[in-house]
Amino acid sequence: MKKDRLQTLFLEQLTKLPIISIAAEKAGVARRTVYNWREDPEFAKQMEAAIEEGEALLNDLGESQLVSLMRDRNWPAISFWLRHRNPKFRDKLEVTARIEKIEELPPEQKEALKKYYALRDIEIKDHEQK
Repeated sequence: MKKDRLQTLFLEQLTKLPIISIAAEKAGVARRTVYNWREDPEFAKQMEAAIEEGEALLNDLGESQLVSLMRDRNWPAISFWLRHRNPKFRDKLEVTARIEKIEELPPEQKEALKKYYALRDIEIKDHEQK
């Protein structure tokens, strides 16, 4: 069947470069056709597997290029690797705070809060029963 052959060709292209429009173009099919095929759950699973395989390949290529740059003493590449692979070199956020004793609420505000929470609890329970 021509459809099966085209689907196989498309999936092969997708494992090489996991971009649907490019894989479709290289396989000689329209993007819309691919999305129609994707309505079939089995084909959708095959597509996802092909995309994952293609992404893994690209990740490997990217890491390989990064290592090559690091060997050439490319400082941005070295910095990138360290910041993303070693917790010691990650960007850090330092937070400084001064915590003071919170004043006690006046009795009338405490009472108002108790009433509010009591009413709120009733509203939540009513909503859960519906």
